[in-house]
Amino acid sequence: MLEEQFSCIGCGVTIQTADQEKLGYAPESALTKEEIICQRCFRLKNYNEIQDVSLTDDDFLKILHGIGETKGLIIKIVDIFDFNGSWLQGIQRFVGGNPILLVGNKSDILPKSIKKQKLINWMKREAKELGLKPIDVCLVSSARGHGIKEVAELIDTYRNGQDVYVVGCTNVGKSTFINRMIKEVAGVNDVITTSHYPGTTLDLIEIPLDNGAALYDTPGIINHHQMAHFVDKRDLKLLSPKKELKPKVFQLNENQTLYFGGLARFDYVAGGRDAFVCYIPNELLIHRTKLENADSLYEKHAGELLTPPRREDVETFPKLIPHEFTIKEGKTDIVFSGLGWVTINNPGKTIVAHAPQGVNVTVRKSLI
Repeated sequence: MLEEQFSCIGCGVTIQTADQEKLGYAPESALTKEEIICQRCFRLKNYNEIQDVSLTDDDFLKILHGIGETKGLIIKIVDIFDFNGSWLQGIQRFVGGNPILLVGNKSDILPKSIKKQKLINWMKREAKELGLKPIDVCLVSSARGHGIKEVAELIDTYRNGQDVYVVGCTNVGKSTFINRMIKEVAGVNDVITTSHYPGTTLDLIEIPLDNGAALYDTPGIINHHQMAHFVDKRDLKLLSPKKELKPKVFQLNENQTLYFGGLARFDYVAGGRDAFVCYIPNELLIHRTKLENADSLYEKHAGELLTPPRREDVETFPKLIPHEFTIKEGKTDIVFSGLGWVTINNPGKTIVAHAPQGVNVTVRKSLI
């Protein structure tokens, strides 16, 4: 057994060599290496294999409460592509009186026609409605490194020599963000394990800053209404777009339906023939049908023509729940949490949007 305590550099979990099935396992030979990494991170990094994790929501909350008892700057990361789905409820309650810097990640996948300042203003409004008053709001693309330098400067300004804690839901790109920060500040590549699997980071990971302070990566909190929790691990990349979203325009008559794979459905019920713009990950197939055929199409072809879900998962996949909307103003987005949105250009439309039970469907003023 280990005399000395080691932590995995990839996910922060305490290393143990006794039980292969338990969290933090590494073979004894791994302890001789300069950078110690657990078997789970090793497999994730080298083979893109994921092992399920035994941490509970309560474990995550304990870590957050711990942050509230210390003094520091909180960096809250949200996925701009899935703003509401990646929002941490009650964050202010967890982090005490600590200041919060709100960082919108994945700005590179939004269409270039969205003006940066408009997006920042929208994030400020949304944050206020959700009960958060950040000290500042900024946009980054962790994957491409856009905006990282600016955030590094803001962090330096706001932290007053104190520790920095990075928090966010699973899948918002937190570890990629920190890897970019380390590269920016120290010139070191990919210290933390990153992937598009929810819940990669397991415990606090400490990255030293100057004067004895540190930057901490915290585990991603699982938001159970994110679409990512309902798809097979192999299909997660479909919901984590890497490229700019390409708008797809559909001319629809009344009583026509669009299926987004088998994950969601958009029924156009009333309002005369019109064009609708879909901002959905490019790899996800959109299928059009008549409203009267929509139910039977799903029953016959979910898992085949309409995929994801995969065929073997159709029976356990949550039921698609309808949400009815009457659109009174033009330029409105119907947002499927974690999947994308459909822009409606003209008022006077009746829409029924279907999403898996537990996944949010919301309406907002159009971003574009």
